[in-house]
Amino acid sequence: MRKILLLLTVIIVGLIFISRLFYLQVYNKETYSLYDDTAIRKEFDYPKRGYVYDRNGKLLVANQPSYDVMIIPREVEPLDTLEFCKLLKITKEDFIKKYNRAKNYSPRLPSPFVPQLSKKDYAVLQEKMRKFDGFYIQKRSLRDYQTSIGANVLGDLGEVNRRIIEKQPYYVLGDLIGKQGIELSYEDVLRGKKGIKFIQKDRFNKNIGPYKNGTYDTLPQPGKDIKITIDSELQKYGELLMTNKRGGIVAIDPSNGEILALVTGPSYNPNLLVGRERNKNFSRLYLDTISRPTWDRGLQAQYPPGSPFKVINALIALQEGVMEPSEKVTCRGGYYYGSRKLTGCHHHKSPVDMNAGIAQSCNAYFVTAYRKTIDKYQDAGEGMNIWADHAKSFGLGDFLGYDLPVGQKGRIPDGNYYDRAYGDNRWGSTYIVSNAIGQGEVEATPIQLANMVAAIGNRGYYYTPHIIKEIEGDTIPNKFTTKRQTTIDKRHFEPVVQGMFDVYNKGTAASLRIPGIEICGKTGTAENFIKIDSVKTQLTDHSIFVAFAPKDNPKIAIAVFVENGYWGSRFAGRMASLMIEKYINKDITRTDLENWILTHSLENEYAKPYSGEPFKINGESTLQIVDKVQEPKDDNLDNSININVNKPKL
Repeated sequence: MRKILLLLTVIIVGLIFISRLFYLQVYNKETYSLYDDTAIRKEFDYPKRGYVYDRNGKLLVANQPSYDVMIIPREVEPLDTLEFCKLLKITKEDFIKKYNRAKNYSPRLPSPFVPQLSKKDYAVLQEKMRKFDGFYIQKRSLRDYQTSIGANVLGDLGEVNRRIIEKQPYYVLGDLIGKQGIELSYEDVLRGKKGIKFIQKDRFNKNIGPYKNGTYDTLPQPGKDIKITIDSELQKYGELLMTNKRGGIVAIDPSNGEILALVTGPSYNPNLLVGRERNKNFSRLYLDTISRPTWDRGLQAQYPPGSPFKVINALIALQEGVMEPSEKVTCRGGYYYGSRKLTGCHHHKSPVDMNAGIAQSCNAYFVTAYRKTIDKYQDAGEGMNIWADHAKSFGLGDFLGYDLPVGQKGRIPDGNYYDRAYGDNRWGSTYIVSNAIGQGEVEATPIQLANMVAAIGNRGYYYTPHIIKEIEGDTIPNKFTTKRQTTIDKRHFEPVVQGMFDVYNKGTAASLRIPGIEICGKTGTAENFIKIDSVKTQLTDHSIFVAFAPKDNPKIAIAVFVENGYWGSRFAGRMASLMIEKYINKDITRTDLENWILTHSLENEYAKPYSGEPFKINGESTLQIVDKVQEPKDDNLDNSININVNKPKL
């Protein structure tokens, strides 16, 4: 009986083992994975991140070696904590905090303990790492910015967080990822692909060598190099001009939509966001809520476009057949509706046709053109919708689709917008005439204005603005090489282009001409209000300028916006002329303009809301300018006026 029982026991155990093996090898659909095997350690081999060059082949972003101290918590043996902390230049409290963080993440998976050691620290530590079980050094690379400019364009790298890891399993704790600029937009191109080494461990959890002689190891695939459209010399010059000023400069090549310069002021050195000091420096920059250096004003700031928007109203009026270039409008120092003066205007000859209206920036002319467009239709809402569709065809009022990760839509109001504000059929063109001169509810970003003027320079089409020029071994997306047409017929552009040309020759920018370059431009001034103790208070106006050059087959289109910069030709106009000459001639002949810009600061203007000093508008002190029509004090003031004709609070 005992023999039978023993035999049955052996048979049953054998059948259990055979059944289990049969199940695992035949029926079990879960594939064995080296990545899940706790007896094998995984070490990542990080690839070289792709280099970044400017449009002329100048190296902007390279790599530098970095060393991370990694930890596998369950493999940590008792160690001399004080010695280890001294080598890593951390406190015992830091050690405990980092250890607990790694253990909470995973006791068996590696995670960074002290990232981004310098070469010097690595050399000292490497000799003694054998004394600290559970720790090892992993080599990777950090960015090495070969320039001090373009931080908003180039972006930076930062550590992934748990949210990113959950969405993108490629990354593990401690990996770096693009956080801003092209580092974020082209992360998949630049990062390459990690290699991996599988290390066999024995039953004492000690490394005994490559698993199966490295058969399953993979090599890293380096990231691709890219060339961006930025002209680094032009970018550098734009940032120089923006010193001690706030605003944005965007320059585009109209022939292909390539962004030549994308300047935001103030900016910062991209090298501040590299290495172990990154988090501290980023916090300091991000928490500077007054100057906001991490906020890209060229892409994110939404401003009233001011008088440059008048040329859009001129084109729409021509397309809708409500105005002819030769038609003249009388200006009596502003636009009158009956006996009520709705807008002011600066002194100029009257009457004016379209050419003179653009060159002299006559508010009365463009309010007339705008009202005729809306009033062409029996229903004001229908007229506004048609007007809005024309304006949006220039890329206004929506995201342009460029390849940088931040931006704003701007705003082009339509009939539905005003129906919600006033009620259906309870408003008309006289309620919203501020849109005629780029104030009111119209808003645009500097890149939208640059794209708008590029479309005008092309006589009716544009390419989606983009920052990528070449990708190693690949092509750029088709959407950046596709021509986009506006709703305005080509024949209507010539009188508007001629008017913008005369802005430089006999208009509001006549003093800004560049010898040998035919520039077409438009000055602008946008009123600037803030609320102090619930009181809407006016500060110094914003300075705006848009231009393209040469007149025919333009090579550059530009928009400049300078906060609190007074009128259009004072700051923005000078800067635009200099940028155009720098790009086309590679040199500056108008040193008078350059010297003026470099020696004039607007820091005092930006301090006003925080200094407690009285505000001054055109030299006059005020604390109570609220929705007030302001008469200009200077013939060069291209006045864009805020209208208050039963205007709703939107």
